Amino acid sequence: MTPATQGAGQGFAELGLSDTILQGISFAGFDKPRPIQVQTIPAAVDGRDVLGLAQTGTGKTAAFALPILERLREHRKARPRALIIAPTRELATQIAEQTRALARHTGLRVITIFGGVSQRMQTGALRRHPDIIVGCPGRLLDLHDQGYLHLDEVETLVLDEADHMFDMGFLPTIRRILKQLPKRRQNLLFSATMPPDIRGLASEVLRDPHQVELAISQPAQTIDHALIAVAEDRKRDLLDRILRREDCRSAIVFTRTKHRARRLADQLWKGGHKAIALQGNMSQNARDKAMQGFRDGQYQILVATDIVARGIDVQGVAYVINYDVPMTAEAYTHRIGRTGRAELAGQALSFLTPADKRWLKAVQKMLGAEIRRHKEKGFDSGYNERNAPQQVVAGAFGKKKDTKAGPPRKKRGPEPGRKRGSRRGAARSGESPGGGGGRRPGRKPAGKRGGRPRSR
Repeated sequence: MTPATQGAGQGFAELGLSDTILQGISFAGFDKPRPIQVQTIPAAVDGRDVLGLAQTGTGKTAAFALPILERLREHRKARPRALIIAPTRELATQIAEQTRALARHTGLRVITIFGGVSQRMQTGALRRHPDIIVGCPGRLLDLHDQGYLHLDEVETLVLDEADHMFDMGFLPTIRRILKQLPKRRQNLLFSATMPPDIRGLASEVLRDPHQVELAISQPAQTIDHALIAVAEDRKRDLLDRILRREDCRSAIVFTRTKHRARRLADQLWKGGHKAIALQGNMSQNARDKAMQGFRDGQYQILVATDIVARGIDVQGVAYVINYDVPMTAEAYTHRIGRTGRAELAGQALSFLTPADKRWLKAVQKMLGAEIRRHKEKGFDSGYNERNAPQQVVAGAFGKKKDTKAGPPRKKRGPEPGRKRGSRRGAARSGESPGGGGGRRPGRKPAGKRGGRPRSR
């Protein structure tokens, strides 16, 4: 072992990696292998298929990048030999950057392929014979169909964040890409959760896989997560107080919609916080600038939506704040996984309104434990859980439901010559009931009395 690789060799050398790869590990600043790496790298280096179940922030990128580099380093071909598919542009960029660092001494070329930008630079990069492609499903398939991307020499396929790709509707596109790959290849599939569709895909793609499962659906143990009960109209004031805490050096704030993320970032900026939004409607250039500004410390606060949650990998994020609770229980673990990364401590706070009670029940059931309640002085008086309707955003937990409904009404038969409910529906739509000629003499049509809609 060379002196340059001795530091990185504390554990990594025992995983079957060569000195050339160990030099890249040292350059990337890795000290010792993480559990997911220890349990997957030897099998992957031997050429076996791998199924890895682990949360983000556990070291999965190196777990599949290092075996690929080890297997490709000795000889090169004119066409790509490894394909890594990721659900978002941010995640693809992050994977490529880390793989390039690890490949520093190998001479292997790594490129990224994703939508939202001109394909001219990407087609030019493909002409320079890359060894490894990291990309998103849509643009990969587009460039293949146009004849720019050739996949017939791919030796290793990686599907990263497979469950997130399913959530985003990429499964049909992935299946089309799989048909273009050689049947004899190595497959590495990584996912945080294993819903039935992903389990079915794994059974189709993987051959006698080496399986590793690291506490799936569980947040990192280094994260201190808590709930703060607050009325919807007090969220903004509560957020301002938390962001002014001395230990809140940097924070990622999650909202439910793109519009809300943009508006909240603007409000925070006007309030004296160094905040920037990161959401799906932004151009790729704007998203790159926002992420780089957050990494460099130009911005203290990143206000983001779930669409980019898994592509955010920034060390040392002190707080993750769920300004709006996520759509699903699984998304909760992905969001708060932006802090507590690489075994560093982090805080995760969720603003809980009375409408979020069913969401809370589902999350705590998934975690197998109650989330700690934190009382913030002055912000719990507007939280009236007893009288609030139990509503939940339509998603994994069903449609909106209002449990504050009154007693059931008596059923009445329809009046002669008129369909049941026609008057109510017509009044709401602004039409006259009964098809225009059925209203009673001397009465104005529903919704027109006194120039204002009649309340019901």
